[in-house]
Amino acid sequence: MFAEAADASNAVRAQLQQDGAGIAAVGAALRKLEPRAVITCARGSSDHAATYAKYLIETHARVLTASAAPSVSSVYGVPQDVRGCLFIAISQSGRSPDLLASVAAAKSSGATVLALCNSADSPLVAAADLAIDLRAGPEKSVAATKSYLASLAAIARLVASWTQDAGLQGALEQLPELMDSSWALDWSAALPELESALNLYVVGRGLGLAAAQEIALKFKETCGMHAEAFSSAELRHGPYTLLGKGFPALLFAQRDATLSGLETLARELGRRGVPVLLAGSNVPGATLLPTMDAAPEIAPILLVQSAYRMIASLAVRRGLDPDHPPHLRKITETV
Repeated sequence: MFAEAADASNAVRAQLQQDGAGIAAVGAALRKLEPRAVITCARGSSDHAATYAKYLIETHARVLTASAAPSVSSVYGVPQDVRGCLFIAISQSGRSPDLLASVAAAKSSGATVLALCNSADSPLVAAADLAIDLRAGPEKSVAATKSYLASLAAIARLVASWTQDAGLQGALEQLPELMDSSWALDWSAALPELESALNLYVVGRGLGLAAAQEIALKFKETCGMHAEAFSSAELRHGPYTLLGKGFPALLFAQRDATLSGLETLARELGRRGVPVLLAGSNVPGATLLPTMDAAPEIAPILLVQSAYRMIASLAVRRGLDPDHPPHLRKITETV
């Protein structure tokens, strides 16, 4: 896990170096398609990438984006009217039966299918109308890291090409170097609070919610912690009451319209005696985790990169092997 997460920047470099023409062609195809809606379909870490896609597409392309429930196609067998929609399937292996069933149903119902996949010879890529290779290369650790970060980079490149956003494109050109710098950041200040913790909330909002979802999963599968991800807005609808001195919160912030709300939350939790770990801002009383200054669209990628390194160390400190979580397999194929 440690080595693969460290190598994620090279996957992004490979995308930038090899796929310019392909990404441009996909962007042109989407401008011609003018989809009436975007539907994402994924499981696990890939579904967290789909959350990032939702916020990035809705804020930049301004097209409604929603997540498909694969069981509607694979278990219930109910067709849906998706004519004129873009159906984005995200997968490491491209072989899960429920994902493939959803893609087949979407195509038969009139959608254009775009596959983001780390396996160019997979059934998913063969079934898609358009495809983007994640270029993460082999990933042996059960916990996906570089394929997840490569997914986020591919989504950002897709949106930049589709919307012809020069600012986002410029930010992406700096991304590999920023990822290298983020990997080198020291988040060890979080370890004393987390080493013996049983429960944890990981909190983000907007573009950063996907980072919170992904990191909560990594705490579960590699550190044996009960970690849950919440939007900072949703946290106030019930879950807020559980936080206390023995129940820390890890907050991810990016410098956009969501920042002030996250800072307010950090201050409120601190006044209640909740241990607050904060990345992306500076609030007195919180344990501050260093971050790189970056465009808000790519800040979640950098936050996850730094968090992966901290989590790999935390798992070892808790006596666990982050590369071989119990009861899990690298490829999960659900129906």
